[in-house]
Amino acid sequence: MTSQELDPEDAKIVTLARATRSRAGSAQGAAVRDTTGRTYTAATVSLSSLQLSALRLAVAMAVSSGAEGLEAAAVVAEEAAVATEDVAAVRDLGGEGVPILLAGTDGSVTESVST
Repeated sequence: MTSQELDPEDAKIVTLARATRSRAGSAQGAAVRDTTGRTYTAATVSLSSLQLSALRLAVAMAVSSGAEGLEAAAVVAEEAAVATEDVAAVRDLGGEGVPILLAGTDGSVTESVST
């Protein structure tokens, strides 16, 4: 699925996730959009004392900023995948049915997973 086939707001979070991944030089970039339209981006954290996926960190940033729900999420990686814990984090804040777009490093969405 190309960015032209996505809703413009979904294409935006894929672009933001892609840019965050590139800027940080990390394995993954992620972005989430809350129910008011605000976006939060994050990159994978890989320290000896702390390991966080980009998506879980983006959800944590939304929570710490006062978001009350999520509309959508995106993950960008060479081999985009989403762990069970990542899906659970999105579901905890967004409820059932929130789409998680999985995209390659070129921004092409390869899959959409629903919470």
